Amino acid sequence: MKYALIAGNGRFPILALEAARQLHHEVVAVGIKEEASPEIESLVSRCHWVSLGELSRLIEILKAEGIQELVMAGQVKHVSIFSSIRPDWRLVKLLASLKSQNTDSLIGGVAKILADEGIRLVDSTALLKPLVAGAGLLARRKLTPEEEADIAYGRRVAGALAGFDVGQSVAVCGRACVALEAMEGTDEMLRRAAGLANGRPLRLVKVSRRRKHLLFDVPVAGPVTINVMRETGTTALAVDAGRTLLLDREEMLHQADAAGLAVVGYEPED
Repeated sequence: MKYALIAGNGRFPILALEAARQLHHEVVAVGIKEEASPEIESLVSRCHWVSLGELSRLIEILKAEGIQELVMAGQVKHVSIFSSIRPDWRLVKLLASLKSQNTDSLIGGVAKILADEGIRLVDSTALLKPLVAGAGLLARRKLTPEEEADIAYGRRVAGALAGFDVGQSVAVCGRACVALEAMEGTDEMLRRAAGLANGRPLRLVKVSRRRKHLLFDVPVAGPVTINVMRETGTTALAVDAGRTLLLDREEMLHQADAAGLAVVGYEPED
């Protein structure tokens, strides 16, 4: 099987390419210059680089490579999309046609253009099913009653937030929402929340977009998340089961256990 992977930032593209190599899939990488790690070049036989906004060049590369299936892996910072992008003529035309200038609309429009060219966007977790969070306790420690109450409240707030094109995480303390994730990302949101909580313990709730696919924008947690939780006094993490990637899963949960943090997966409420 041959397909292409568009690589953004973070560990997600690296893990996906390592998994593809183990499964003997032929993968062509397309790295986003402003985001992807040069490490991706060592994991594939061919790697192309494009800048944000070079939609025509992306299509030319995919067609020249004979690609029919495409995976998007890794993040592209919202700030990059809306402040650093220099669109080519094809992307300018797409942007002008969008009713909403948000990430969902933009990537949905790109997916349609790719489909018109015979290129299908497929589930971004296709190669990483073992890293998808399950339901129930993921780390050893159980939630306290206070954490359960905070998480139940936070999941209601985050569930409502998931209907909009903003962040997918909230920080909760004492059944009050301390901070909502915006363009800064989860880690910086937690740091902002810690400054507002005045030393009181926080709980982190991450949810997925309420859509039927996982083509892009998949919630991710990993060892870095645990480090920031320790730094900010965040005692528990709740994620959507079946819709969240736990990167470097064993290391992440080992660190959570060592720090006495709770990590729990919940069935998403669609």
